[in-house]
Amino acid sequence: MQTKESAESIKTMARNLDPKCKQCRREGVKLFLKGERCLGSKCALIKRNYVPGVHGPKLGRGGRLTGYGTQLREKQKAKRTYLILERQFKKYFDMAIKKRGDTGKFLFQLLERRLDNVVFRAGMFLSRGLARQFVLHGHFLINGKKVDIPSYQVKVKEKISIAPSSLKKTAFQGLAEKMKGKELSDWLVFDPAALEITVVDSPDLEKSPTAFDLKQIIEFYSR
Repeated sequence: MQTKESAESIKTMARNLDPKCKQCRREGVKLFLKGERCLGSKCALIKRNYVPGVHGPKLGRGGRLTGYGTQLREKQKAKRTYLILERQFKKYFDMAIKKRGDTGKFLFQLLERRLDNVVFRAGMFLSRGLARQFVLHGHFLINGKKVDIPSYQVKVKEKISIAPSSLKKTAFQGLAEKMKGKELSDWLVFDPAALEITVVDSPDLEKSPTAFDLKQIIEFYSR
């Protein structure tokens, strides 16, 4: 019999298992799902800039999309960028639309304040997938307490540190040196001495261009 805890664990682990390069090719933009590989000449979108499938070379980027098709593609880009599935993404939209003000701004903040994304934005890892994996394995603490839920909403003034037992991991060796010169999002501060990330503000949509159109996504769900 499935317990509440095990059910929650399954929901947390849910993810898109499609090949990462295939997802970028389908959307026609770099989603940076494979870290450093996405920055080089081996990027699949550079070598095969057409939709996946046997007819891909013939179709190229495909025909002109309808209004609905455009909205759907923008939603898919956002979901794939943050490594989340439809149920959770729709939940974020429902939370954002209940707030008074700019729904797009609130949706963006909910996505950006996910713990796995914050760790990625801090520059510790080259991809959200790797950041998510380390969060799931319990390598991070929030204000001194272990949090292994990638979707955890990090609040302003909360501090993210590495669990003492994880400091010997290869990924964290020489981290302070690796972080030198990296440009962090302006709502995050990294303390190299304590190897600690502090959230000092809310993510600002105007200062952070996205690969997807939030307005189109809102229109998709508002139909």
